[in-house]
Amino acid sequence: MTYCVAIKLNAGLVFLSDSRTNAGLDQISTFRKMIVYEREQDRFMVLLSAGNLSISQSVRELLQVEQVKDNTDAEPITIWNARSMFDAVRVLGSAVRRVYERDAASLKQSGVDFNVSLIFGGQIRGEGMRLFQVYSAGNFIEATPETPYFQVGESKYGKPVLDRVITPTTPLDEAAKCALVSMDSTLKSNLSVGLPLDLVVYEVDRFATNKVVCIDEHNPYFAMLHGSWGQRLREVFDSIVDPTWDGSQTDVPLMVNAGRSKPLKKITTPEEKLI
Repeated sequence: MTYCVAIKLNAGLVFLSDSRTNAGLDQISTFRKMIVYEREQDRFMVLLSAGNLSISQSVRELLQVEQVKDNTDAEPITIWNARSMFDAVRVLGSAVRRVYERDAASLKQSGVDFNVSLIFGGQIRGEGMRLFQVYSAGNFIEATPETPYFQVGESKYGKPVLDRVITPTTPLDEAAKCALVSMDSTLKSNLSVGLPLDLVVYEVDRFATNKVVCIDEHNPYFAMLHGSWGQRLREVFDSIVDPTWDGSQTDVPLMVNAGRSKPLKKITTPEEKLI
């Protein structure tokens, strides 16, 4: 399994992925889940993948040569000549469908579902940044100001901090920190997600970036973040009062007279019934 997250902000884009595909007592496999497609001063695009590794690798390879034709007279659209990120993600969706047509039946015969989830985002000169999530059918949705990030893979553990912190106006470095906290929470709770991590931060209208880093267990910033986040969570937890059952010790008792404070009747003998 894996965990990938991408965030779209007014100031730019943040992409983060782990690199673990299998986890067990005697087998851990590592493959990169992020790939960057870049032509300086023209386009910058990042693809994150989760799901069946053979499918996602096939899609990545095919994407570099895949074409979409709107009509017989027009030049075929590729990710390298697409005039918009919408057209580029159409090419990606077409690549997913081609892999499905080629492999889905044989995979099904072997008891394997066609499972791939992708995040694709970036900027092409002439338009603003865009971010998409692509599904196994090749269809896709786009990030909005109300939903400025996408996750694929083991998303549930890292989602709460993103919901509480991320807005379109969040600064890039703060969003990168939030993404790393989201990843740290996932690493803590799920063995199928693991180091090293790939992080890319893209500034709007740059069409290139030098903020690319591979994070392993020796990275000093991530080690600091891991320790600080755990310690601060414990401090916040300890600062919240324990529940009390009346108002004698606190102004916020857990049990109050108004409302349904006793939802169930305790059964103590076989003759008693639940009411």
